[in-house]
Amino acid sequence: METGAPLTGPHSPPPPTPEEARATLAEADRIRASATALSATPWPTWFAAALTVYVAAFPVAYGGSLADERWMLPRAAWAGALLVITVTYLALLVVAARSWRQRTGVALRFDVLPRSATVPLAIGMPVLLVGAPWLFRVTGQAWWLGAASAAAAVVSVAFHLTFVRLHRKTP
Repeated sequence: METGAPLTGPHSPPPPTPEEARATLAEADRIRASATALSATPWPTWFAAALTVYVAAFPVAYGGSLADERWMLPRAAWAGALLVITVTYLALLVVAARSWRQRTGVALRFDVLPRSATVPLAIGMPVLLVGAPWLFRVTGQAWWLGAASAAAAVVSVAFHLTFVRLHRKTP
């Protein structure tokens, strides 16, 4: 049959009955919901743990790169540590996303999560990870880094657990 040819003629199937059409639409909706649920499945636990370690280490490493040269290690060492943990995190992100896509056939997505969860995270986490090291630089008080590390780890774990809970509620 040529592209664009009508579906009528002696060899074309009969049109579906209304019941068949409704059943087909219901099946399409079920498949769409299933694909959405799969794509909203939480990151693998190993990646959630790696992400938590990364966000906990980031304020300290970034703070060290902003600190006075005499603070624990030279700035270059802190900058190197920051580079290493960031490259490692990005590599693990690629591995997690690829392995998930190969296993499930769908990509992990944040757009299927409620904005009430993702918008505060998208705004708050960068402020936390970058703001505390700058406060440390200005005040010289290292507790800003410890507080930011602890808060970032708690937020990371809480977001992952919320992600898991939301996935379990999906039909």
